[in-house]
Amino acid sequence: MHAPSPLRRPFSALRSTLTSEAGGGLVLIASAALALGVANSALAGTYVSALQAKLGGLTVLHWVNDALMALFFLLVGLEIKREMLDGRLRTWPDRILPGLAALGGMAAPALVYLAVNRHSPETMRGWAIPAATDIAFALGVLALLGSRVPVSLKIFLTALAIIDDLGAVIIIALFYTADLSVPMLGGAAVTLALLYGLNRAGISRLSPYLLLGLVLWVFVLKSGIHATVAGVLLALTIPLRLSTGRPDDPTSPLHRLEHAIQPWSAYLILPIFGFANAGVSLAGFTPGMLLDPVTLGVALGLVVGKQAGVFGLVVLAVKLGLAQRPAGAGWLQIYGVSLLCGIGFTMSLFIGLLAFAGAPELESETKVGVLAGSIVCMLAGALVLLVAPRREVGATERAR
Repeated sequence: MHAPSPLRRPFSALRSTLTSEAGGGLVLIASAALALGVANSALAGTYVSALQAKLGGLTVLHWVNDALMALFFLLVGLEIKREMLDGRLRTWPDRILPGLAALGGMAAPALVYLAVNRHSPETMRGWAIPAATDIAFALGVLALLGSRVPVSLKIFLTALAIIDDLGAVIIIALFYTADLSVPMLGGAAVTLALLYGLNRAGISRLSPYLLLGLVLWVFVLKSGIHATVAGVLLALTIPLRLSTGRPDDPTSPLHRLEHAIQPWSAYLILPIFGFANAGVSLAGFTPGMLLDPVTLGVALGLVVGKQAGVFGLVVLAVKLGLAQRPAGAGWLQIYGVSLLCGIGFTMSLFIGLLAFAGAPELESETKVGVLAGSIVCMLAGALVLLVAPRREVGATERAR
């Protein structure tokens, strides 16, 4: 038996999570189901009051979505950086595919929503509601499916969802943000420049990066842009290699930070996130609400628009030779992941609240549409991936 080569690229924390047993994904989905039950029980009032309670100037819900999830996005950003520099996203065709898929996955649902609401001018403002993918729930479903889904396809979904979420944040900033703070944006830019300077100077200690990362998060939070973007930006500045000449050195700051965050993300941050955001009240729901323009537009945007946009552009990109399929993934598996991209939940609900602020009836229609569309996509995507034949993975793919 040969000793492992010192040049072998180590197994990353996020990849280890994605290829392991359901674990954190099961906890996440269980917490979301619990939230849905609580929100429709006698404890609903207590649930809502607890989430809206103020703590240090922010509500508990804001702390969950803006602070805890920034740590998750930091973890994902670290993995994306690794994959782009030394992994499955290191070539331009590999980078192009999730970008095009995300573009299609944002444009098609918006067009479906606008088509359904074309005769309802007061609801047109919600066009971006079905444009976002909930990365936490989508990855939770994939975690439950375990080895039935190749790692390359899970990394593809991660990259796609991150690009998708960043696109949603840009949409919010341009179309749903009343005020952007130029001074705070300037402060964020200066802090990011300092982080870049640390990287260029070869600083390997994590503490300076984390301290400046906290400052960056405060600036982004107060700038009017969603605070989770700070996690991704910080990840881009964390050094991947030390000056030892070893590829992807396991002692690099990126590895150390990634492995420190991973267990907290999988078993604490994501379950708390699911519990705080999946509690949608169905009080007053009637079957007729499914045909209301907002509900129907959101649900069809997620179920029809997402899969059409994502899968359609993936097929187009591959057929035109612009990109290659994720290694070891069959077309039916790619279609299953395209369905999972229709899980909207958090960002969709957030955009809906911004789009229809002060209109409770439209907010309720939005929640029903997001819930219905997301559940259909979750079940359909999981079913397709369960029945999809597995492709034989070659030696090169197994070695990565």
